[in-house]
Amino acid sequence: MNTQTTMPVLFLGHGSPMNAIENNAFHQSWAALGKRLPRPRAILVVSAHWETRGIYVTASRQPETIHDFYGFPKPLFDVRYRAPGSPALAQRVKELITTHKVHLDAGRGLDHGCWGVIGPMYPEADIPVVQLSIDTAEPGSYHYTIGKQLAPLREEGVLIVGSGDIVHNLGLFNFHATQPYPWAAQFQTLANHLIATGEHQPLLDYPQLGQAARLAIPTPEHYYPLLYALALQRPDEKVEIFNDTVMASLSMTSLLIG
Repeated sequence: MNTQTTMPVLFLGHGSPMNAIENNAFHQSWAALGKRLPRPRAILVVSAHWETRGIYVTASRQPETIHDFYGFPKPLFDVRYRAPGSPALAQRVKELITTHKVHLDAGRGLDHGCWGVIGPMYPEADIPVVQLSIDTAEPGSYHYTIGKQLAPLREEGVLIVGSGDIVHNLGLFNFHATQPYPWAAQFQTLANHLIATGEHQPLLDYPQLGQAARLAIPTPEHYYPLLYALALQRPDEKVEIFNDTVMASLSMTSLLIG
C-alpha cells in the first residue's frame, strides 16, 4: 500500500463550473498538473460543495456525477466523470480521523467542486476518487485539526485536493468588473503573505483579520478547503502559488504544497 513518493497537496481555486470544460488558462493549468505530479494511487477531495453536519466520506464503488448548479449550457450538464470510488480509502479516512466520528456515505456522488478540477487533471477517469465533506458550523481550527490527521495518506499514494476559493463573495460579484474590488485584492494579498510565511493561525481565525476578510469570506464553505491543504504542509515544505487572479469578488488563487 505504501509508495516511495510523498504525494504533494493541492488547493485549487475552482471558480465557475465552466472552467471544467472551457479551454481557458485555469483548465489548462489543471491539465498540466495532471502531467506534472506523481501519479496518485487515489485522490481525496475536500470540496466546497459538500456541506454536512458532522463528517462524511463517499464510499460508493461507482459514484455518480452530480450537477449541482443551474443556468449553465447543456454541455456542462452532459459531463459524466466516471472515475471509480474507493470504499477502502473511505474506510482509511474514517480510521485516521480519531477526534470525531466519521460517517461513510455509499450513496453520495462527486460534485462539480471535485470533478470540475479533477476531470481536467485526469481526463481518463481511471484513478479512484473519494470526497470528504465540510461541516461549516465548525470553526477553522476544527478543519485544520482534521486535515492534520490525514497526513499519513500522503505516504500511501493519495493526492489530497482542497477545492474552493479563498475570496468568494458571489453576492457582490460583477461579471463586467475589469479589476478586483480593493478589499478582495487586499485580503488575497494578505492571505498569500500568511501562506508564504507559514503563518497559519491567523488564517484559521480569519474573521479577526478585519473587514476585508469578512467581505471575502461571507460564508466559509469555499474557504475551509484551504485549511485542509495548509494543515498538511510539513515544516520544510515550500508552497507554490499559481493562478493568482482575483476577478471582482472571486479569486482563483491556488497552491501546490510539496
